[in-house]
Amino acid sequence: MRNTQGSIAWTDVLLTAFAPAIWGSTYIVATELLPPDRPFTAALLRALPAGLLLALYCRRLPARGEWGRLIVLSALNIGFFQALLFVAAYRLPGGLAAVVGAIQPLLVMGLAWALDQRRPPQLAVGAAVLGIAGMAALLLSPGSVWDPVGIAAALAGAACMAAGTYLTRRWQPAMPVLALTGWQLLLGGLILLPMTWAIDPPLPQLTGTQVAAYAYLSIVGALLAYALWFRGIARLSPVAVSSLGLLSPLTAVIFGWALLGQAMRGLSLVGLVAVPVSILAVQWAMSRRAVPKANTAARSAEVTY
Repeated sequence: MRNTQGSIAWTDVLLTAFAPAIWGSTYIVATELLPPDRPFTAALLRALPAGLLLALYCRRLPARGEWGRLIVLSALNIGFFQALLFVAAYRLPGGLAAVVGAIQPLLVMGLAWALDQRRPPQLAVGAAVLGIAGMAALLLSPGSVWDPVGIAAALAGAACMAAGTYLTRRWQPAMPVLALTGWQLLLGGLILLPMTWAIDPPLPQLTGTQVAAYAYLSIVGALLAYALWFRGIARLSPVAVSSLGLLSPLTAVIFGWALLGQAMRGLSLVGLVAVPVSILAVQWAMSRRAVPKANTAARSAEVTY
């Protein structure tokens, strides 16, 4: 179901929402099941095997003129974003990093306004601000440490993901969604490879549980989640898609409460309500805007799988 003026394509919204929900579940997998102190290894093993599998399955090479844009998208959506994400995670409390990352919808709105002269609806702007406030209420603690390098990495990571989301929709590579996903994961993994080799220590001998955890990160956390994410970008407004990213830390909090016994009270409960309200308000606001007719490239990207 495509998004049209005056309606919300709820099937597309729900399918896209599964991606950040899955990413929220990978946090508990990474922190509880994987070998410690190897963040770039986790990012590499999440992206590269999934990219290889999808590229081999699709057997679709990008056109000669698509390589430049595809490399840029791979760097923004996978390579640079994952590297900056883990730098921020190691230097900032998780809550503070998530709050900084919550500015992504506002960044996408700014890009659309600056480059496409598409001024965002006031409701969408207000809802995005509500999402940041809700995330702060849900995750921030009075003792949060504002490390300058961590803050810079979190801001740069949010900018990379926002630009990647916006440009993926704006450029619309003429490839099926699965092929586009596979090549971005593959190229993004290759970008992560030298960072992993230079920074992380070698892996120890892995247990069966750790192998299964890495497989989950790759098959579910990358192959499935990114396929749903890029499918959503092809069908929904980039602003609407970026707002769904707030579901990732929200899901992580819910998993922490349900599986690890982490408490939620007071302002956290207010944030737990404010964040989904923000997401729904952005979806509704962006659905009011007329959507131009899809061009040939966009139609070729919107495949069913």
